[in-house]
Amino acid sequence: MVFRFLQRLTVMNGYRNFSNVGFVGLGNMGNSMAKNLLKKGHKLTVYDTNKSVVMNLIEAGARGASSAEELSKESNIVITMLPTNDHVWDSYTGEKGLLRGAQKNTIFIDSSTIDPLMSQKISIETLKKGAKFLDGPVSGGVVGARDGTLTFMVGGNEDVYKCAKSVLEAMGTRIVHCGDVGMGQVAKLCNNMLLAISMIGVSEVVNLADRLGLDPKVMLSILNTSTGRCWSSEIYPPIPGVIDTVPSSNNYQGGFMTSLMTKDLGLAQSAATRSNTAIPLGSLAHQIYRILMSHGHEQKDFSVVYQYFKNFK
Repeated sequence: MVFRFLQRLTVMNGYRNFSNVGFVGLGNMGNSMAKNLLKKGHKLTVYDTNKSVVMNLIEAGARGASSAEELSKESNIVITMLPTNDHVWDSYTGEKGLLRGAQKNTIFIDSSTIDPLMSQKISIETLKKGAKFLDGPVSGGVVGARDGTLTFMVGGNEDVYKCAKSVLEAMGTRIVHCGDVGMGQVAKLCNNMLLAISMIGVSEVVNLADRLGLDPKVMLSILNTSTGRCWSSEIYPPIPGVIDTVPSSNNYQGGFMTSLMTKDLGLAQSAATRSNTAIPLGSLAHQIYRILMSHGHEQKDFSVVYQYFKNFK
């Protein structure tokens, strides 16, 4: 139904219809997000440097592009989901990058988690091409990406946001306009800082209960019916064997890597420094995840912090 609506959506406020969607970045999150676009009937073109994930999407019904530039030329709306500032900047402005093929009034939405200043910088470059830019990072993790229940935090022109909202609704259940370009990233960095703090907190208390003789699963069940309940205890617990589909039950494989959480906490730290904002717990969380990185856990899901406390002597 969404696709039919978009096909009927002709020129509105200067924007073309969104019959062709492009997606760049097919990692743990992007792969599932792209598949949900296909499930909702969107005509999809994909690009990633990892050719095997591109083939996986082609088999699911997408078209593969040989470069970001080619994808951009063929798309009315483009979504990017990439790991770092540098990856996003290169994807947009590099040789054979998205802006080399940008068409007038194409809407670009970056769902990566990056510095708000980088989003604003890319927006300026996009406007030079006559195209539009929104930052639209997400919350909900790999489970939300798989189930199409992500929350999108969107920054940018409100009319552009309204035009793009229907496409985002193919991948998420809550699409929130946060303000100007960069404000989606501000919301995401603040959310992820709290997520890291809460995951550390859940891991600490469950480990303490375990060492004092209380079964970790019993302690977790108490948290989830008490005032300590949170997403990290109820939906994404760090204790193996509680929920089969979360990374902790799969040797902390998949999910949201420790390296990415450490990156996000670093971005929050930089933003706090620029704005002269005190974030003592956020700073401590950043240091804890840096320690996990130094212990070789960078590719593990960030809930592996529980194992760090459990094994601490």
